[in-house]
Formats: sequence, structure tokens, C-alpha cells
Amino acid sequence: MADPVKITFLGGLGEIGRNCAAIEIDDRIMLLDCGLMFPDADMLGIDLVLPDFTWLLENGDRIEGCIVTHGHEDHHGGLAYLLRELSFPLYGSALTLGLARNRIEEAGLLDRTEMITVADNERREIGPFDCEFIPVTHSVPHGFATAFHTRQGTILHTGDFKLDLTPVDGRLTDLGVMGAIAQNEGVRLLLSDSTNADQPGHSRSERSVGKVLHQLFAEHKGRRIITACFASHIHRVQQIADAAVDHGRVVATLGLSMKKNVRLARDMGLLRIADDKLLDIEDVKDLDPGRVCVISTGSQGEPMSALALMAANTSKWLKLDSDDTVILSSHPIPGNEMNVTKVIDGLFRLGVEVVHSGIEDVHATGHAKQEELKTILSILRPDWMVPVHGEYRHLVTHARLARSMGVADDHAVVCEDGDQIALTDKGLIRVGKVPASYLYVDGIVGDVGHGVLRDRRVLADEGVVVVIVSVDRNEPSLLNATQVITRGWVHAPEAEDLLDECRQVVDTAVLRDLSDGAHDIESLQRTVRRAAGKLVSERTKRRPMIVPVIMEA
Repeated sequence: MADPVKITFLGGLGEIGRNCAAIEIDDRIMLLDCGLMFPDADMLGIDLVLPDFTWLLENGDRIEGCIVTHGHEDHHGGLAYLLRELSFPLYGSALTLGLARNRIEEAGLLDRTEMITVADNERREIGPFDCEFIPVTHSVPHGFATAFHTRQGTILHTGDFKLDLTPVDGRLTDLGVMGAIAQNEGVRLLLSDSTNADQPGHSRSERSVGKVLHQLFAEHKGRRIITACFASHIHRVQQIADAAVDHGRVVATLGLSMKKNVRLARDMGLLRIADDKLLDIEDVKDLDPGRVCVISTGSQGEPMSALALMAANTSKWLKLDSDDTVILSSHPIPGNEMNVTKVIDGLFRLGVEVVHSGIEDVHATGHAKQEELKTILSILRPDWMVPVHGEYRHLVTHARLARSMGVADDHAVVCEDGDQIALTDKGLIRVGKVPASYLYVDGIVGDVGHGVLRDRRVLADEGVVVVIVSVDRNEPSLLNATQVITRGWVHAPEAEDLLDECRQVVDTAVLRDLSDGAHDIESLQRTVRRAAGKLVSERTKRRPMIVPVIMEA
């Protein structure tokens, strides 16, 4: 009997983002990505969301390393937080590690890790892990699928991928290597990207976007063009730059991450823009608008991004007007639609002409659609399959797709964050659960917690009422008139009668408690909260946060 291989899912199964899984062999752990997620609109004040690191911290001495599949922050952004507590090496392509390095360096944690570059189709032993790194095409260059050759058979994780037959850099998803693994040793377990599992057909080639961009540059001749895309989408940046240069323009970048990534990609030979065609943003202000193309961050409407500042007319670099065209070469990530709409609205208010993916085909997804997923399933013919990377509906749809392609009904297993499974001689079994709740980050503070978010929602929806009571516990009596201060509940000048009634109800309740011998502050606070809360609810049918303040002689 061979020892089982255990897999623990810590994020990415049930949401888009914070992708993180752990594979255990011989009591050692290999992390597969450690990403972040951007907050939903109801996560008030939260900057980003991380996987729950509880289980990893408890088992930190067993971590062999982390394989970073590609350079998107939803796969590596959490490392800048986990490395505060633990230390382990990172494995990935040179570009992937270069992109991950930026956040880790900003956090001052480079001394907590070693970055080890792996090459296309390299097979490497890392402790007890026999790993093979297989090229895949995605919206950031040099991503990998990873094959783990184990005593329980091969586990293949696709990473984020698509089957683009004409990629910008010519680097194809290596179906030949995948097919050889399936033919020679078989795929015991497939973990496969599910993001577009509910989308029929094939994804468009990235090159198709280049044709649309050339057309748009021709149509908007004489106007200044500002394009926005992900800073990590080097192929998109290349196509924007090519279109700009072919139409007699120079290129300038705007946004720190765009500037850093363009420099990194050029240094690595992955991005080709001639030196005389790439200018600093300060040097394009006085140029003829028809000769300028700006490539900016902010395609997701991030509040303080370069594009959002331009839309709000507060950018110190560019002031937009009716002579400008903005091309949003992206598609909103689920949850970002409101921010993107707000930015587009702001651009329209400035008179800017806006082109987005709802008008022109200026974006191509980086994730496989149904026909591509079926192709992978037909090539790999996995014994077991677990959908990963997607919302729950994507996972369920992908499992159904796998069954339609010949995977046995009970061998297509839908898991969620926190699930632990084991690949054994008898098959795939569920073996437990680990903590996998959201870890909220607000500023530099980690783990803000559900309680804080709940309080913020109450404050936003219902407001706050602060009741200040001064007591003499020895008499017992009230020293000064009770104060009722409100924000977001009622407009105080228009509700004096209601506030007076609140004071009277609170005074009566506090005096009663003092007469009955109540002396501790917490008991009096409960009395104030209960009395004020009951009145507020009865009179206004609302439930603002009640904050009692007891002052004593």
C-alpha cells in the first residue's frame, strides 16, 4: 500500500481570488499559490482579503516551499503577509517571481524567502515532491501547469490557462507533454481552472485584440489615446504599444505598477518597445495629442488608481477633455462592476470618448471556456477530477462537464475552501476540514474580523447614537444633564423632541438601577443601551449602534 497524498484547499474554491492549496507528501507541505482577493462592495473599508493562515501557521515547520503558478496577485499577493510569520522558498518562472518580488520587497520581506527560477518543462525534486512544470498560455506570460508525480499517481494542476493557438509570444499550452503524461502513466487526479466553465465555445486569441486596437487607433487619429489594462498583462501592453507605434505615436506609462512591470518585462526581453518610442509621462504633455498613447493602470476602477484620478479630474499628470479617447482594454472582475461604471461615468462627464469591452472586442479572457476544458479532459482522461479556481456555480458546472466527458459521476468531486481530501489506494476521500474564513486587511492591520465589518455595516445603514450619562454612585444621582449625540440616525436640529424623550427614558432607567444598588459601569452601560435602543426602535423602526458612555464622580 502506498501512503496517501493529502490536499488542503485554503482559498479559491467558491470565489474568484485568494487562491491557495497545500499538497502533503511524507509529512511535508508544498503550497500551490498564496493569493489575495479584492473586497466586495459590502466589505466596508477593507483593502484586500487573504486566505485564513491558521492551519499554515500551525504547520509552518512542515512547509517545503511554495510554487507560484503565474504572476497575478490573486495567486501570489498573499505571500507578502504569510512571509511575515513563516519563511520558505518560492518556485516559479523568472517573470512570475519578478512580479511577486515587487510586493514582497515593498513589505521588506525579501530576507524571508529564496526565489528559485524553474524553466519550461523542467522536472525538479523539491524535498519529497517530484514536480514537472508545464507551459500554459494565460493573460500573463510564462504561467505553469504543475504535475506532481507521486506514489498515488500523477496529480496535475492546470493553473490558470487557455488554449490560444496564436499567442503573442508563441508560447503555447504544451498539450504534447500533458498528453504524454496521460499516455504513459495516466492522470490520477486533475485539478482544473473553472473560471469560464459556464461559458460555451472557445476563448478568443489574444492576437484578435491587437487587430481591434489597430482599427481603433486608425479611427481615433489626431486624438490623444489613453489605454487601461492590467499591469501584469504584458501581451496586451505589447499589442497596445505595437498599435501606437505603427500609427506614429510614442508610448508613456502611468501608474507605479505599470511602470515597474514594463521595466521588468523589457529587461527580461519579454516586451519590445524601442527606447525612442517609450517616454516618461512628464515628456508627453506638450506633444501633439495625435502622437501620444498613454498606457495606464486602473482598468478595474480601483479608487486611487491612475485612471480613477483622471476620471475625477485630480490627476497631476493628465487633464482629460473632449479631445481624448480612453480605451478600457479589460473586463470587470466580478465585484468591480460598480467601480468601473463610476470611472466610465466620470470620463463621460469630462467629455471623453470611452471605448470598452461592451462596445468593441478590446479584451480577450485568459481562461479556458467549455470547449477548451473539454479538450483538456479528452487529452488527460483523469481518473478523478476536482474543479478549482471559481465561484461555486463554476465548480459545479465544471464537474458536470467532466462527467459528460467520461469521468465517473462520483469521481468528479466538488470541494470548497477548508476541505481536506486524500488520494489513497482506494481513491479520493474526504478527510477533514480546516479553518478557511476570510482574513480581512484594512491598511496595515490584518484580520479586521467579521465583528468589525458588522459594526461598519450598522454604522453605514443605521447610524450611531452616543448617550453620555454622568452619575454619582454614592448618592445615587445624576450629576449633569444626559447628552444624546447622533450621527446618521436622525438630524438632531429637527428631532429635539425625540432626543429629549430619549434622555428622559435613559435617566429614568439609570436612576432606577442606581436606587436598586447597581454600581458597576458595565451594568449601567447595558441599562443605557437597552433603554435607548428600545425607544429608538419603537419610534423610528431603525436599529442604529447605541454607544453608552458612563462618567462617574
